[in-house]
Amino acid sequence: MAAGAFALILLAGLIHAGWNFVAKKAGGDARFAFFTAACNMLVWSPLGWWLGRKAVPLWGAAEWAVVAASGLLHVLYYIVLLRGYRVGDLTVVYPLARGSAPLLSSLTAVLLPGEHLSGLGAAGIAGVVGGVFLIAGGPALWQAARHSQDAAARQRVRRGVGHGLLTGAFIAGYTVVDGYAVKVLGMSPVLVDYMGNLLRLGLLLPVVLRDLPAARGLWRLQWKPALAVGAVSPIAYVLVLYAMQQAPLSHVAPAREVSMLFAALLGGRLLGERDRGLRIAGALCIAAGVAALAR
Repeated sequence: MAAGAFALILLAGLIHAGWNFVAKKAGGDARFAFFTAACNMLVWSPLGWWLGRKAVPLWGAAEWAVVAASGLLHVLYYIVLLRGYRVGDLTVVYPLARGSAPLLSSLTAVLLPGEHLSGLGAAGIAGVVGGVFLIAGGPALWQAARHSQDAAARQRVRRGVGHGLLTGAFIAGYTVVDGYAVKVLGMSPVLVDYMGNLLRLGLLLPVVLRDLPAARGLWRLQWKPALAVGAVSPIAYVLVLYAMQQAPLSHVAPAREVSMLFAALLGGRLLGERDRGLRIAGALCIAAGVAALAR
């Protein structure tokens, strides 16, 4: 992997873990997803207009199809992720989501033109997946889900696992779609994300209109984290899309999971979630896998 692409991935990982920490603290639902999409639209509108004024009129059916698919997959991903954060721990939901996704997306990516997976790359993916298991709790996670004496804790772990894996499937879906957009169709990473966000805004609008007084109340409570996530989260993903233009998607997808190293620290230290040592060991395992992918 090119050094420039790897640097983009590292920076994106730090930003990604940070905004997920903010989203977890906000405790929002689909309405929070709408708030963040609205803030995204407003904050990034000058750049979106500047880049799109000439490019978007030239788009054909293929470009609009991938934008539509990307927007829908992003909405499903974000709603399931936010619900997972309400019913589970960050250090269960986040690593399972981020770790199951690269395995699925890398296997799918090899079908794209110009993609191949080397033996070292396969070993790197294995390191990422193994690290995910440790960060999510290792054997203790399985024990907690099956045999915990605390029914509420057992249910929390199971919900966290389920939402994490489902989120990972949606991440894999939009990663492959967006990778196809920037690598094969040659679309601008900024426009792929910005135009997809406009579609996400429209898809989420009915949730807000269903109960406007409640939405207004939530906005007053959540506008600060929504603004932070809406302003910052696109940076992380656009950096990844630029990395996809420079390196194989089958390497970029798992390499970006270096963000879990930061998430393990944030979740264990700042959110008070347990087993921080085991999760850091898992993050180091992921780091080793990412290093293999970077070679």
